[in-house]
Amino acid sequence: MPSPYRAIFAAPGSKGFSAAGFFGRMPLSMMGIGIVTMISQITGRYGLAGALSATLAMSAAVLGPQISRLVDRHGQAKVLRPATLASVAAVTGLLVCAQQDAPDWTLFVFSAGAGCVPSVGSMIRARWAEIYRGSPRELHTAYSWESIVDEVCFIFGPIISIGLSTAWFPEAGPLLAAGFLLVGVFWLTAQRATEPVPHPREHHTAGSALRSPGLQVLVATFVATGAIFGAVDVVTVAFAEEQGHKAAASLVLAVYALGSCLAGAVFGLLHLKGSASRRWLVGVCAMAVSMIPLQLAGNLPFLAVALFVAGLSIAPTMVTTMSLIEAHVPRTNLTEGMTWTSTGLAVGVALGSSAAGWVVDASGAEAGYVVPAVAGALAAVVAFLGYRRLRRPVPTREGQRERDYEDGAQHVA
Repeated sequence: MPSPYRAIFAAPGSKGFSAAGFFGRMPLSMMGIGIVTMISQITGRYGLAGALSATLAMSAAVLGPQISRLVDRHGQAKVLRPATLASVAAVTGLLVCAQQDAPDWTLFVFSAGAGCVPSVGSMIRARWAEIYRGSPRELHTAYSWESIVDEVCFIFGPIISIGLSTAWFPEAGPLLAAGFLLVGVFWLTAQRATEPVPHPREHHTAGSALRSPGLQVLVATFVATGAIFGAVDVVTVAFAEEQGHKAAASLVLAVYALGSCLAGAVFGLLHLKGSASRRWLVGVCAMAVSMIPLQLAGNLPFLAVALFVAGLSIAPTMVTTMSLIEAHVPRTNLTEGMTWTSTGLAVGVALGSSAAGWVVDASGAEAGYVVPAVAGALAAVVAFLGYRRLRRPVPTREGQRERDYEDGAQHVA
């Protein structure tokens, strides 16, 4: 492990909560695709499978920020455990109803209930922020490390979920995802020494974190960014099927995640000068431009190369986003603020998947790559329009914390 990464794990308890976070985040990449695989195998109805996956995503987008707000007020242990048990119970109900051929409405009810899954990635980043508050260089490296973990989950999660459901039994993928969530959250919440100090309701004078103008820009941009990801997933599967190699879609998408993973690893080693907001704008524009070569994809090898290049801009942009949230959201709402960006991504993924599916059905897979290109252009436009809001962090009653962070980031991050 390169020295900057080794250095951040010198903090007591950091290895433990980061490892727990890995298991807790695996369901993020396993559950949706696992439900699609399970339902399509049991019923043969891809439309129902997609609708249930979208229901899960939208439910998580609605409930996730509310759970994180409760975490900021009452602490991770008190909130995450009951939320996780409720989510696992809902997943169990979904699996039983699917296996017993229950009415469709029961599947939608349990899919919506499963959406109370906590945003484990936000919980882990909040712990890093608590440890390295006031140390932008170490925090930059820690956020980069967590982006690497995210991409590793997205590389292996779908492969494991699809593989188990097709080779063992249809419910195996979602069942293992629920198991990962249970183990990860209970292991994480058992580590109380690194848990951020909760801030009771009377300390939350600013209300919701989403009232921050800077966070509003980040979330709106991430809706468009999520549409890129959702559209790329759907169109790539359709493109591989048209090429006669549908199974290769998971490998091509793994290459996409691999590009982001490698870029995140390198980015964590760099200590770039300049404004974090400017660096974020460049990253969003790079993601938009990287969608153009996809319009020329004529075969799977070319597509894999194009997606690898496109993935290089993802992790650095995500890392910079976390830094901007730290600068624009009061500490009492930090976990909620981080979760709102995940919510934006989830909403965007649902919208992008739906739009891409419609275009593929109407005009074919190659035409479907227009959808992520349009989403990328929209993300760039929103980023340009909101850039001025991100240049000036908003001071809070905690003093000049946000401005101090941005000043420090300009020198070391």
